[in-house]
Amino acid sequence: MSLDRTRVERVLGPVAPGMERMRDVLRETLIEASGAVRDMTDHVGRFQGKQLRGGLVLLSGEASGNTTDEHSRIAAIVELIHLATLVHDDILDGAKVRRRVACVNERWDNQVAVLLGDFLYARAFALSTDLSSRLCSRILAETTRRICVGEIDQAASRYDFEMPQARYEAIAGAKTACLYAAACELGARYPGGHHELGREMSAFGWELGLAFQIVDDVLDVTASEDEVGKSVGTDVEDGKVTLPVLFAYEAADEGVRAAIREVFTRPGLVGRAAHLREACDLERGVTRALGRAEELVASALARLAGLPASPARAALEELGSFVLERRS
Repeated sequence: MSLDRTRVERVLGPVAPGMERMRDVLRETLIEASGAVRDMTDHVGRFQGKQLRGGLVLLSGEASGNTTDEHSRIAAIVELIHLATLVHDDILDGAKVRRRVACVNERWDNQVAVLLGDFLYARAFALSTDLSSRLCSRILAETTRRICVGEIDQAASRYDFEMPQARYEAIAGAKTACLYAAACELGARYPGGHHELGREMSAFGWELGLAFQIVDDVLDVTASEDEVGKSVGTDVEDGKVTLPVLFAYEAADEGVRAAIREVFTRPGLVGRAAHLREACDLERGVTRALGRAEELVASALARLAGLPASPARAALEELGSFVLERRS
């Protein structure tokens, strides 16, 4: 077990019983008569990792005094949606490894991986129809739409080295932060009411999730596969210009900018992320990107000031530090 995962399990201690119930729901939900599907769901179950998003549902509910008997099921639904996005993301990125095992698209093929992602979405929304309130279905349906739009916008923005920071953050937020936001809002609001608290916790989740994505983008261009346990360098290979690259490009002179563009676009170039580190002062962009992640976490933590002191609130605060320090 990685140090990151061990740390998250410790942080999620205040909601450990709810996490166990969530895992029970996940196991029950993924049972399928088809042997071929069972083989794939058993495999993809190894991708579940830290289950941070489900934990945010439970911690937000506990910290806001809003825990219900259905919160563990909501956490399971959020994790199923996250799992579906991982399967689809690996196809889009051409990734080969996740959680140190072969991605679904690598072990089988892209066609089957698309269908498995769709299967996971279907199971998630079927599970949401059994809840006593439609709030979960409404919020997560809108969240899923935003995730899809974010992926489409990112694909449309390949090789855009002049992308404004605000556009990067809007796309990265739609891809990643909106599910964090939904998890925190549902934890604080479900089954209904608490609109103001829900908005504040949604904003907390958005900022935490956007910081998480920025750190992820940094790891993609600086870390090794052995360090993070998944394929790295996929953004550069796919022409996706992330925040550390945007900042490095902005700070460079025209000669270095030309070299960066060459790394991204030269046909047949092997190991583009390594060539990128040689072509520019990437560390300057990385430092500035991590500074932005720190700003987002500080803003997110300030939103917790109105919650009463509790182990769950302390855990939410520690997750801010984890997001900035994680290595996988």
